[in-house]
Amino acid sequence: MQPVKIVIRDMPNSPALESHIRKKAEKLAQFYNRINTFQVVIEIPQKHKRNGKLFNVRIDLTVPGKELVVNRKLDQDVYVAVRDAFDALLRQLETYARKRRGDVKNHDHANYGYVTKLFPEEGYGFIQSVDGNELYFSSSNVTHPNFDGLTIGDAVQFLGITGNEGWQAHRVTKEKKTNLLEETDW
Repeated sequence: MQPVKIVIRDMPNSPALESHIRKKAEKLAQFYNRINTFQVVIEIPQKHKRNGKLFNVRIDLTVPGKELVVNRKLDQDVYVAVRDAFDALLRQLETYARKRRGDVKNHDHANYGYVTKLFPEEGYGFIQSVDGNELYFSSSNVTHPNFDGLTIGDAVQFLGITGNEGWQAHRVTKEKKTNLLEETDW
């Protein structure tokens, strides 16, 4: 990691404050060791007599492929403003590190189709997806409306999952369009 560049504006320089900032920066470097540049700017942008001095902390951090910025952490205590800014930066850095490692949860993409066959007595049916596959679904896989609310030709959204005997539809939800067979030439 490059050394931390600390800029203090509109207030006297404090070795204790600089030491405090360097310790916080070292903790971040221990968490994520691929930090390229690190700059902390502390200033007093407003000088209100009624509200007192409000300290603004801006932190610019570059890591491979991204620049993380925290700005406008205002507080009357400079140490509280620094703490809040570093906490916000840590959250951004954690999110970035998770994405780089591939730990971010990917949501399953929904598929679309229509109901082709229903067997209400047995509690299952079949869906024809827009790509032409036929998928089995049971009454327990219908989320909205209930299984009894479906009719042949209803447009549905679902998640396609490989089962023991082929593709199955899970989380089947009826679309707002009532019947695809009336609107399209399948």
